[in-house]
Amino acid sequence: MIGLSSDDLGMFFEPRHQELAARLRAAAPAIAAVETSAGQGEAARDAAAVAALGDAGLFGLVAGGSIDVRSICLARELLGWVSPRADSIFAVQGLGAYPLSLAKAHLDLVTKAAEGDAVLAFALTEPEAGSDVGAIATHAVPSETGGWILDGEKTLISNLGVATHAIVFATLEPGAKGATRAFVVPIDTPGVKVEPMQATAPHPIGRLILRGAKLPASALVGGAPDTSGLRLALATLDTFRVTVGAAAVGMARRAMHEAITHVRARVQFGAPLATQPLVQAHLADMAVDLDAARLLVLRAAFAKDAGEHARTEVSIAKLGATEAAQRVIDRAVQLVGGRGVMAGAVVEHLYRAIRPLRIYEGTSEIQRTIIGKAVAEHA
Repeated sequence: MIGLSSDDLGMFFEPRHQELAARLRAAAPAIAAVETSAGQGEAARDAAAVAALGDAGLFGLVAGGSIDVRSICLARELLGWVSPRADSIFAVQGLGAYPLSLAKAHLDLVTKAAEGDAVLAFALTEPEAGSDVGAIATHAVPSETGGWILDGEKTLISNLGVATHAIVFATLEPGAKGATRAFVVPIDTPGVKVEPMQATAPHPIGRLILRGAKLPASALVGGAPDTSGLRLALATLDTFRVTVGAAAVGMARRAMHEAITHVRARVQFGAPLATQPLVQAHLADMAVDLDAARLLVLRAAFAKDAGEHARTEVSIAKLGATEAAQRVIDRAVQLVGGRGVMAGAVVEHLYRAIRPLRIYEGTSEIQRTIIGKAVAEHA
């Protein structure tokens, strides 16, 4: 049975989370099958992942209504175990829907996203605007018809390739503080082009190029000139950041499961590898890292659901869990040995899948900056 934190850390959860855990386990086989039975190409697998998540009703956890962070964490823990590809699609659906929910705008699109009838992308990052989101150069100008015209380029945008709409962050006045706004951009809008990119761990990702893309006035999220797109973006990242740690936990749990299975079965020098003290030392370190990661994530998720801002706790969880998961998976590869670095091995796939989690939604360095400042000022 796939391990979930609700099994043994029940003090962080409520009965509804136990019900969700049962739903997640029931959905797991269909989602896991995406990687092996969804046609010949990556695009087919991406589309199959969207369909599997929609059929399971999981998009409703991240789109529409109020957000329960612990529920999203449970879902991402399971998805990290069964399909990092599906986890990425699921998470970005939430990143796209949440700004609309905050602004109480385009709620019909949020409903479609919750039902899996629309797929969203969160188009914030640019070639020269990564951690420094204030450096956004994509430009929006009013059109003669009362709408908007967008020009610019977004890069490293997940869900491009399956997305029907992108939430695009653009500035009304380049270089001006507070001039960023959010716009809903249908992918089939004339002047919008998607260029696929290839990441180390396969999932839909690409560049979004806007060249004179004409949008109606209603495309502006919030509909008011003073609706800060940057505030919406940062609030979204702050809400979902801790769930990145949960995905890392799921990947690490799968890697540890694979490693334990291997060392119990693999016989060397007349005994299973699991009996060797050095192997047991690796397993001990993995167990400590994994439990620390789970506890950090659930502390932050519990605080978020209680209505606390918990910015420092969230950064600690994101940093601690992703870095710990990287160590766990690296040790799993070491324990599996030569087979662990062969293409197609589970731990090899996880080794590629875990690395981006230390970068997106705030790099480890950004999290250290947030934590260090809080400690220096308040400890």
